[in-house]
Amino acid sequence: MGFQTITGPISNAGSGIFPILVFVEGNEQRNINLDHSPFSVGRKIDKDLVIADPRVSRDHALIVSENGQFCVIDQSSKHGTFVNGERVQRKTLERNDRLEFGVRDVAYVIFHPHNASTNSARDFLSQISGIHISTETTDLEKLTLFLEAARKLNTIGVLDEILVTLLDATLNLTRAERGYVFLKAEDGNLRLAAGRNSKGEPLLDDKTISHSILEDALKSNSEFVTTDTSRSLDLAGRQSIVAYDLRTVICIPLRKPQIQATRDAQSASPSETSAEVMGALYVDSRFASRDISSVSNDILRAIAHEAASLVENARLVQAEEAARRYQQELAIAASIQQRLMAVTIPEVPFARLSGRNLSCKEIGGDFFDAVNTEDGLTVVLADVSGKGVSAALLASTLQGMIYSQLIARMPLTEIVAAVNRFFTHKHIGEKYATVIIARIRQDGELEYVNCGHVPPLLVCNHEIIRPSHGNLPVGLLADAVYESDRYDLHPGDRLVLVTDGVTEAENASGDFFDNERLEAVAAKSGTLEDIFAAVANFCAGTPLNDDCTVVEMLYTG
Repeated sequence: MGFQTITGPISNAGSGIFPILVFVEGNEQRNINLDHSPFSVGRKIDKDLVIADPRVSRDHALIVSENGQFCVIDQSSKHGTFVNGERVQRKTLERNDRLEFGVRDVAYVIFHPHNASTNSARDFLSQISGIHISTETTDLEKLTLFLEAARKLNTIGVLDEILVTLLDATLNLTRAERGYVFLKAEDGNLRLAAGRNSKGEPLLDDKTISHSILEDALKSNSEFVTTDTSRSLDLAGRQSIVAYDLRTVICIPLRKPQIQATRDAQSASPSETSAEVMGALYVDSRFASRDISSVSNDILRAIAHEAASLVENARLVQAEEAARRYQQELAIAASIQQRLMAVTIPEVPFARLSGRNLSCKEIGGDFFDAVNTEDGLTVVLADVSGKGVSAALLASTLQGMIYSQLIARMPLTEIVAAVNRFFTHKHIGEKYATVIIARIRQDGELEYVNCGHVPPLLVCNHEIIRPSHGNLPVGLLADAVYESDRYDLHPGDRLVLVTDGVTEAENASGDFFDNERLEAVAAKSGTLEDIFAAVANFCAGTPLNDDCTVVEMLYTG
């Protein structure tokens, strides 16, 4: 029977929840509901998932629903569609598949169907139904216990509750006195995530467990089960076993769910033993336990398997919630930044000034400002390295410093020297800023200081002059020396300042807008809006990779 492709909304009537795509780009992550089919991916702005990279084709790929499964289909893209590193034309998706579209390791998608854990629990129950049962009553109790644990694990979403359910089920099954769950932290070290004793009381201290057995199980990525340590000479000699009189010790690695992992009801398969370990389930007791049957061992392994899957799910949910809070805070920060950086254009009789900033993200590191004093009309344009919150924070600091010193009528070279000392003495890492400050006096004298910024454009009688004078960006060298340059302007002359987001704006082929196109537009007496329109026409829908700011000053005399 062939696949039947469904077009339109995807029915979620049995689950109440849609599959999701976890889209990761750099340090950012967001979840996208896969709630319709086909779901389109590409560089064009009308796609369901837009990836703004020249290596992504305009119409790159589709994700379609076929009889309850999802399939990715490449649309003859130039740089290919990849699933788990393998280039594909068409591929049925499994849980945690990693999809990449043209661009590798920079932006990718994780396919995450919410019902994967439930299906695997059902599969396991089907497998163990044919296993020989030696003691019917006991094993039926175990099956009931497993069924209840699996049901609880598949209906709760909070990580702490999942771990408590896991421990309660394990302690009831093994008749052990206490149990612990350890999870790997970001630095790779184990941390105690939950502890529980047979009375249902929380345990916060893991000092009296056998850490050597825990480490051995994780290092070998294999299960450790012994019901009477006194019968093993190797175990009986371990310090922790002797010191704490431990007789029953069980340690089972929690393995990260794998795409192609297969379950073997009797023993761990090769795919399991090679799977990445995300933590461990550990239980022990001071009393020797009756032997755990193969069925019990399988059920215990299955609970650990289900728990590992749901721990991963819970982590995704927590990451989604953290991302949502981050977006809320980012929106607040963007609002504050917009108000702080709102520019009131001074009205002077000898010049007209206009400026516009177009951010590629909610907040950014570009800004411009204008200040009118007795020394003349001064405009500032700056671009802090990097993007996001850190760049925006430094941009706000930089703007405040320059504004206050302009009001105090400090010389331009002293202003940038002070900013440079601040940046270098505060040890703010690899951050620096390109800055240009230009001042026009009523008599037409232009003084400017350029600190690593895009050279200004002087438009005189439709001819372009690009002064080459410049200095180092601020924040690179503490002992940098800054100098200014001067020009005499005539009525009708224009000064155009831009950030590199304008000259480095890319089209679908990866070409830059560059200086030649900028000069051609400016030479035609192009206004600020003409420059933005030219950039938009050149990019033809390709999203900006950097903030774009343009400032134009016309000297009227």
